[in-house]
Amino acid sequence: MTALPEFLLDRHPLHPPGPSKHVVSVTFLDKGIHRLSRIVQSGYAHWDLAQRDSVLHRLDARVKVLFVALFLVIVSLKRTIAPEAGIAAFVLALFLASRLDVLTIYKRVLAVGLVFGVLVPFPAMFNFLSDGEPLFPVVHLARPYELWGYHLPQSIVVTREGLHGIAMLFLRVTNSVALTIWLMDTTPFTDIAKALRMFRVPDTFVMVITLSYKYLFVFTRTVEEIHLAKKSRLLGKVRGREARSWAAERMTFLYRKTQMRYEEIFKVMVARGFTGDVKLYGLRRAAASDWWAAGAALGAGVLFLRW
Repeated sequence: MTALPEFLLDRHPLHPPGPSKHVVSVTFLDKGIHRLSRIVQSGYAHWDLAQRDSVLHRLDARVKVLFVALFLVIVSLKRTIAPEAGIAAFVLALFLASRLDVLTIYKRVLAVGLVFGVLVPFPAMFNFLSDGEPLFPVVHLARPYELWGYHLPQSIVVTREGLHGIAMLFLRVTNSVALTIWLMDTTPFTDIAKALRMFRVPDTFVMVITLSYKYLFVFTRTVEEIHLAKKSRLLGKVRGREARSWAAERMTFLYRKTQMRYEEIFKVMVARGFTGDVKLYGLRRAAASDWWAAGAALGAGVLFLRW
């Protein structure tokens, strides 16, 4: 019998590693990849939420698409804060009636509203961009200035018209985003595509958004797998120049792969008899509850229009 080497017979006490004093840093690329994976999870969450059972979930998709389109037009037409606030309360009631996770959803809605409804137009509330009735001063300069083509007055104040415009834009953005998320969370995407086709939306547009929606999940998953495959082969840090070069090469690779995949899918569709016409299957007749809901949506739209 062959004897084992001595180093295999020696027993060394195992000492658990102590706490590290170094902080593990997460790179910007890792954060971006993590965000992409969250997009995939969010997409599957939309699909799961759309399968829930409630009165609003069971409504015909055509009624809900028509309702959202009508209220998006109303949101863009209103010029005062009160009707916009009323629409916001109405949409919140829809979320509650649909038994959705209101807190999680409205965190995203308010984040989008703050970015595009407050931060982007934030300078418009001051008198150096828009004239109006001054509310309260912000900065008092020694003298007026001319900066990059803009006239900075000696006293910079917040105007009533500028504040009103930002409040209106914030409410419009939040209402529009909330209505869109409500539609996605209560209606499967396939039913939305069928409803668009029933409203005479061109076949090409329906086909493009359907394929793009489905490929979005494949694309984000491919990006995550490429990044993890690269990261698993690294033993140390990568220089910034090498990382940028690798990222540019992967972008080119993904673009070519996406183009090839779409061409292959189109060839398969043509080989199976696709001629450009989108045929819809599985459409059900509108029930009495759907007609009542359509009438209620139309009545609510008229009330908000006359407000």
